[in-house]
Amino acid sequence: MTANQIPVDPHPDVPDPTVDRVVAPQEDLRGRALGRLKKKADFRIHLLIYVLVNAMLVLIWAMTGAAFFWPAFVLAGWGIGLVANAVDAYVVDEPTEQQIESEMERLRRR
Repeated sequence: MTANQIPVDPHPDVPDPTVDRVVAPQEDLRGRALGRLKKKADFRIHLLIYVLVNAMLVLIWAMTGAAFFWPAFVLAGWGIGLVANAVDAYVVDEPTEQQIESEMERLRRR
C-alpha cells in the first residue's frame, strides 16, 4: 500500500458520526452517580445560602421593629425555588431508556 492509498482523516479531533460510541455500563453508572451527587451538593449550598440570607432579613426586620413581617415574601418566593431544587436533587430520576425512545419517536412523527 502506498502513501497515496492510505485514507487520511481530515478532521482527526471530530468524532465519526457513523461509529456508535459504546459506553461501558460501569462508566455510565459512574457518570450518573457523579451527576446526582453534584445535584445534591448544589442543593445543600443553595439551602445554606437560603438560611443565612433569610436569617439576616428576619434579623433586620426584628431590629427595625416593623409590625408587618415583610421577610415572608422572600421566604415564600425563594422557598418555592428551593423546594423545586430539592425535588430535582432528591426525587426526580434520570429518564429511562424507554422514555428517551418514546420522546425520540414523538419527535420523528413531527
